Amino acid sequence: MMKFYISATGIKKLTISSSTAVTSGGGGVGLPVGMKGKGSPPGSRRISHRTLLLPAVLVLGLLLSLLFFRITFIMLESAAFCSFPIGCLEWRVFDGSDSTLLREELMRALLEATSDGDNGVGGIESSTSLPSSFNDLVKDMSSNGQDIKAFAFKTKAMIMKMEQLVESARQHESISWHLASHGVPKGIHCLSLKLAEDYAENAAARSRLPSPQYVSRLTDTSFHHVVLLTDNVLAASVVVSSTIKSSSIPERLVFHIVTDKKTYTAMHAWFAVNSINLAVLEVRGLHQYDWSHEVNIGIKEMIEIHRLICSHKLDSMKRGNIANGKDHEKDLQHLRPSCTSLLNHLRIYIPELFPDLNKIVFLDDDTVVQHDLSSLWELDLNGKVVGAAFDSGCGDDYCPGRKYKDYFNFTSPIISSKLDYYRCGWLYGMNVFDLQAWRKTSITATYHHWLKLSLNSGFDLWNPGALPPSLIAFEGHVHRIDPSWHIAGLGYRSIMNVTESVLEDVAVVHFSGPAKPWLEIGNPEIRSLWSRHVNMSNKFIRKCGIMG
Repeated sequence: MMKFYISATGIKKLTISSSTAVTSGGGGVGLPVGMKGKGSPPGSRRISHRTLLLPAVLVLGLLLSLLFFRITFIMLESAAFCSFPIGCLEWRVFDGSDSTLLREELMRALLEATSDGDNGVGGIESSTSLPSSFNDLVKDMSSNGQDIKAFAFKTKAMIMKMEQLVESARQHESISWHLASHGVPKGIHCLSLKLAEDYAENAAARSRLPSPQYVSRLTDTSFHHVVLLTDNVLAASVVVSSTIKSSSIPERLVFHIVTDKKTYTAMHAWFAVNSINLAVLEVRGLHQYDWSHEVNIGIKEMIEIHRLICSHKLDSMKRGNIANGKDHEKDLQHLRPSCTSLLNHLRIYIPELFPDLNKIVFLDDDTVVQHDLSSLWELDLNGKVVGAAFDSGCGDDYCPGRKYKDYFNFTSPIISSKLDYYRCGWLYGMNVFDLQAWRKTSITATYHHWLKLSLNSGFDLWNPGALPPSLIAFEGHVHRIDPSWHIAGLGYRSIMNVTESVLEDVAVVHFSGPAKPWLEIGNPEIRSLWSRHVNMSNKFIRKCGIMG
C-alpha cells in the first residue's frame, strides 16, 4: 500500500517507490522507497499526475474558507435592505455593484406593487397608517427596518391616497366655481335697487323711451333693429354701448330690450338717465305684452318642460354621485341659472314679440360688439331663417367642437334615428333672423313637438339648455355666416387656448359659459374686453362698487 509522509519543513524531497521505505534527507519522516529527493538520478524519477493533487486541494480549501466568510457577510448585510436575499447574493457574489443591485431590487419591488391585486396597498393595514409626507416615510422605513418591497408598496399607497385627495379637491373646486356663477353679484343687485329707487323718485328716470319723435323707428324696417332679452341692467348697457361705439352708422340703430317685470323699472331708469347718442332704444317688460291665449299657453308649457329637464338632470347627478371629474364639470355647466330662465327660452317666440319687424340681429346679454355689424342687415340668407356662425375651422366634414354628440343623448333611438352624431352645431347668441321667412315655417311648432317628445321620453333626449331643441327646430333653415362674426365660449376655462389676435379680429365676442364677465371667476385679461365698456362715471356704478 502507498503512504504519504509530510515533514515539518515541507515537501522538498520526495520519491515514490513500490519497495521498502527510505528516509529522506533533512531529518524528515520516513517515505516509501521510490520517492527520492533532487539528488536522485534522472532515470529513477517517475512523477505521476497525482503529484499536483495536494497543492490544488490546499488552495481550494483556502478559497472555500474565504468564500464562506464572504457569503455569510453578504447574507447578514442583505437582510437589512433586500427583500430577496438570494437575488441579492447572486449579484453581489459575482461582482455586482451595490447601485446595480439596489436598482434591480427596487425595479422588482415596483413591478410587484404595480401588478398587485389589492389596489397597490399590499400589506398596508389602512390608509390611516400611511406616512403623510416624504420625511415621515423615511423615518418610518428606517425606524422599522423595512425592506425595499415594503417601501414600494407603501409609496404606491401614499401616491394613490394623494391622487384621491387631489381629485376630490378638484371636484370641490369645480362645484364652487360653478356655484359662483349662479349668484347675482352684490354690486349688480345694488345697482338694480338704486335704479328702481331712482325710477320712483326721479321724473327723468321715468321719461318716455324712446322720445315721441323717434317712436316710428321702432317699426320702421329700413332701420337696423337689435334685440336683447335680459334682466341684467349692467350687461345690457355694455351690449348697447359697445354696439354703438363699433357702428359706422349708429343713427340707423334701433335697440329693443325685453325684460321681466321685476327688472323693468331699473332697466328703464338706466337708459332714460344715461341716454344714448344718435341711436334709438326702447325697454319693454313682459307684463306689457298682450299675447293670445294660445301663445300664453305655449310659453308656460315650454318653461315647465325646460324646468323638468333641468330637475331631472340634477336628480341624475345626485344619484350617480359623479365619479368622473370631466363629466362632473360638463353636467354642472348644463345647470346654469339660464336653464330655467324665461327670457333665455323666449327667443323661440321672437316673431310674436316683434310682429312688425322683418329682419333683426339678436344679441345675448353676455356679448360685446367689437366691429361694425351694419352689413349683417344686408346679408342675403338665401331664403333661410337664421344666419349663424359655426366654430372657426368647422367645415362640411370637420368640426373641432360643439358637435351634436355634445348636446344630444344618442343612446336614445329617437335621437340616433333622426340626427347625425358628428354634425356641427351652430352658435346661438349673435344671430341674424329673417322674421318674414320664419313666419312661413313651422319652426316654433317643431320646437314644441320635440319638447313634448322629451317630456314623454323621460327628459333624456338632450342636455338642458335652449340650444339643443333649437338645433332640431331650425334644421334646414340655417345659413352659415363667416366665423369672424362670432366667437363663443369665453365663459369657459378652455378659452385660454384662443389667441389674442383672434379675439381682436372677431366682430362679436360671446361670454357663453359659467364665467360671465361681470363675475370675478373669469380670466381678468379676457374680462377686460367687456369691462372697458362699463360706464364708470355713473354715480350708481361707483356707489355700488362695481369694478370695471
